[in-house]
Amino acid sequence: MALDFEQPFTERTPRVVNAAKLKRAAGRRKAKAFLAEGENAVEAAVATGAATDLFVTEAAAERFEEIVRAAGYMDVYTHAINDKAAQHLADAVTNTGIFAVCRPVLWTVPSILKGRPRLVAVCVETNDPGNAGTIIRLVDALGADAVIFAGDTVDPESPKVVRSTAGSLFHVPVARDRDVHGVLGQLKAAGLSTIATTMRGNLDLSNPGDALNTPTAWLFGNEAHGLSEDVLDGADTTASIPIKGSAESLNLSTAASICLWESAKALGED
Repeated sequence: MALDFEQPFTERTPRVVNAAKLKRAAGRRKAKAFLAEGENAVEAAVATGAATDLFVTEAAAERFEEIVRAAGYMDVYTHAINDKAAQHLADAVTNTGIFAVCRPVLWTVPSILKGRPRLVAVCVETNDPGNAGTIIRLVDALGADAVIFAGDTVDPESPKVVRSTAGSLFHVPVARDRDVHGVLGQLKAAGLSTIATTMRGNLDLSNPGDALNTPTAWLFGNEAHGLSEDVLDGADTTASIPIKGSAESLNLSTAASICLWESAKALGED
């Protein structure tokens, strides 16, 4: 479709104003939609049918011509915008001029467990958008099955998380449930072994033996204070990553990458 860049939408155009409201949690809840920004996220949103509206600047329409063309094939409403409108929609300091309004893509925990997953990442009280997005991307890269955000966590459909997943939010089943103990109960009922990460765990990942050869849900805690004692007590086992140097601890997403890699390797060899 031909886009009219002679009269593009501005930051005051109602469609742009409404889309910008999706940067806030209240706006997402009210509209039952969220905003994706950047090439990877928007391309995945269009390809998977999650996108309903596309907003592009003239420069972005040229740079991402294939995405714009695909949006036309997918019957996504595509709108020309000026640079000020792009700044109004953007969450990042610098933007690429392409945005998509998307239908909600989050799953429920029961719907994930119906698929009999073998490897799940459970982010408990995780607050950092970068860590949350990186873990979703990591699960996608390793061929793991799902990510569950349990407790009072960052919103997986918030702009920073969506952007940091680099499109993986649209490829991997992701759920959010505020009832931590309810989630743990459902995981165990589904036959998943729950392993909680902690500084002094019972399982040493440098020599896990056969502990990772069964369907597993890894529990990763809050960036500042880790997992609570009741969550640690409720897990089937606890695990720690040996630190050989002087570092006190590992970044959450770094620790998750090691744990999930070891599990994916063990399950692949099983």
